[in-house]
Amino acid sequence: MRYAEDHKQATRAKVLKAASRVIRQNGPDRVAVAGIMAEVGLTHGGFYAHFASKDDLLVQAIGQMFLEAKDNFAAIAGDRPPLEALKSYFDFYLSANHRDRRDNGCPLPALAADLPRLPARSREFYGRGVAHLTDLLARRMEAAQCAEPDALASSVLAEMVGAVALARAVSDRAQSDAILKAARESIRGRVGA
Repeated sequence: MRYAEDHKQATRAKVLKAASRVIRQNGPDRVAVAGIMAEVGLTHGGFYAHFASKDDLLVQAIGQMFLEAKDNFAAIAGDRPPLEALKSYFDFYLSANHRDRRDNGCPLPALAADLPRLPARSREFYGRGVAHLTDLLARRMEAAQCAEPDALASSVLAEMVGAVALARAVSDRAQSDAILKAARESIRGRVGA
């Protein structure tokens, strides 16, 4: 049976999407190659046609997560004026929906605790993702004439990631909601959004 020219790329993309979802939901140490391949309708043996190793899959899936995060930022920010775009992104990021959709959310809070134990290449991809998301925020902050936009973006991103991680970690829903609300209000105030 002959496959279309783009079949291998489409299959790889399906595997990466499934892997990125599983990694965000369960953590990178709980990724089972056979389970991911079965989820997309393939055998474990077909894995090596797409990836050199499980570590390679992790690295590529982290890259996929950041592509999704970039697309999500673009969809939320759109062509809105800079402060409006930032406010919309803060409202999304520091929401109960984002907190509760770990499998579909930003890779930063989902992976932060696991990254120090992963291979250097995974940390490099994660670092690039952090830099890119920081830059997306900084460019909007610069356009909004915020003082020291690079430092502000770095600080705001750290607060957002920390707030989501804490909100996911506590068992009390009211406490979790309060963490998100406090961070959202603090960040809006600092940025002027």
